Parts: sequence; C-alpha cells; structure tokens
Amino acid sequence: MTEAIVQDIRRLEQQEEMLRFGHFSPDDAWVLGNRVREIALARGAGVAIDVSMRDRTLFHSALPGTTTDNVEWIRRKRNTVLRLWNASYLVGRRLALSGRDQVEARNLPHSDFSVHGGSFPLIVGDLGCIGAVTVSGVPERIDHAIVVEAIASFLKVDLGDSRLPD
Repeated sequence: MTEAIVQDIRRLEQQEEMLRFGHFSPDDAWVLGNRVREIALARGAGVAIDVSMRDRTLFHSALPGTTTDNVEWIRRKRNTVLRLWNASYLVGRRLALSGRDQVEARNLPHSDFSVHGGSFPLIVGDLGCIGAVTVSGVPERIDHAIVVEAIASFLKVDLGDSRLPD
C-alpha cells in the first residue's frame, strides 16, 4: 500500500509540473470549464464543476446527479488548493503516507478544507497559483482524473506516465 501511495505522489507531482499555464483569462475559464463538463458527461459522471480565481468564480456547472453538498465539497477542496498551491489529492496522498490528519499536519480544519481529490491549481508563469479547477461528485480519484484530463487537453499536454492508474 505504501508503495502505491509513493507512486501516486510521484505522478501527482509530475502532473503539477506539466500542467502550467502561460496565461489564464475568463475566456480560458469558460473553455476549460466546458472541457471538464464534456469529459464528465462522456464518463457518465454526475459532478459539479467550478473554475475559480482567488477572488471570483468564472465557471460553474452542476450535472444531473449532483446535490448542494457537492458545492460545499468544491469550496473545501478549492480552499486547500488556494492555501497550499497543490492539488487536493496530492495533499491527501502525502498525508496518507505520513499517517497524519490534515488538522494535525497542516492546521486545515475539516469545516473549511478537504484533502480529497478533485481540485487542481491554476499555476500561471511566475504568478503562481491564481485559482483552481475543482470537481465533486464521484470518487476522489475519478474527480481528480477528470480535472487533470481536461487541463492536459486544454494545454495540449500528453500526460504519459504521469497519468494515475485506475
């Protein structure tokens, strides 16, 4: 089990290195959000989708099968990304490897932060993390995969070996 977590962490770190933007605009958010939506629909995944800057939401969509609870999960996952500048799933896998809870290790209260997969940082050039793309509604590994697949497609990046196995 530990080796699987270590391999996940390696792949997730590679994804964060590969999936960086030269620029990001509200129009890009619309295109990217719709790409996430298309991928989710193709997978039959009932998810809520959010593309946000630090200070505002640029795209939001809730597919059939979602509930208001998914919006709360999005808020908490996005908060994790905006605080730590890492994918929520990467934070969660690192904590799983350490055996520590998010509150103990990072002072992330459960009421405002979630280390479950599904939120990925929008890293732009030298600016750093300007926002997040977040999905909630299916198991966390699939939430993460949907977001990463959409960003890779948008950026025309081949994930290769950095793709997480199912």
